Amino acid sequence: MIGDEDSIKRPRDTDRGSFGFEQVSFDEKTRRVRGVFNSVSGRYDLMNDLMSLGFHRWWKTYAVEILEVDTNQKVLDLAAGTADISYRLLRVGLENLEVHCNDINYDMLSKGRDRMLDKGLHSALSYIQSDGENLPYQSNFFNRSIVSFGLRNMNRKDAVLAEIFRVLAPNSKLVILDFSRVKSPIMHKLHRLYTLRVLPVLGKLVVGDSDSYKYLGESIEVHPDQDALDLMLIKAGFSGVEHYNLMGGVVAAHVGWKV
Repeated sequence: MIGDEDSIKRPRDTDRGSFGFEQVSFDEKTRRVRGVFNSVSGRYDLMNDLMSLGFHRWWKTYAVEILEVDTNQKVLDLAAGTADISYRLLRVGLENLEVHCNDINYDMLSKGRDRMLDKGLHSALSYIQSDGENLPYQSNFFNRSIVSFGLRNMNRKDAVLAEIFRVLAPNSKLVILDFSRVKSPIMHKLHRLYTLRVLPVLGKLVVGDSDSYKYLGESIEVHPDQDALDLMLIKAGFSGVEHYNLMGGVVAAHVGWKV
């Protein structure tokens, strides 16, 4: 990989992060998160519809719109999963648009590849399995990058943002879409009840796996809120940082530019 390796602090064996509400080593978190998505990959899209009441489709479409992709651009879809974002990027039909799907989880990436093959969009895509903290691309390679509901599952978010900044060319844009902090106190309590109590039940009924959805609910609680994530983007070097709250802050779309 081309880039300034020394500019990014790499995780040590003693570094620890949150797996939901539990503190574990980074290696253990990576292993457990992989297990979560291996478990749910077969019915991941169905569960997204159920747990978001279908709103995830609108959120993702909105994120792609504000990414402002144009012809002849290279786009990094990081934490691409089952290629929901890549599909939205390609169905617009822009000429010479090159989309790179990257995910740490092989099962999810395979589901996305099969899905794009079925839709006849496979030729415009490339697929790479890698860690977001060590992206296998040369510096200044991409014109756009998007991370949709993936950053909160990563260990060192600051290192991930630094890597995205490195692989983006000057005058390039990043959009991060993820769950965030609901602003209304009453709605915040209801949202916590849903994510921490209802999601595991849905996971048990639909996927036969309550533990994975217990983690997903807890991961929303420990993810940086809107202002904290904005600050992380600024520290990574991004300019013009702002965010847009969707549904009162249930989800936020963060925007940053590499100038």
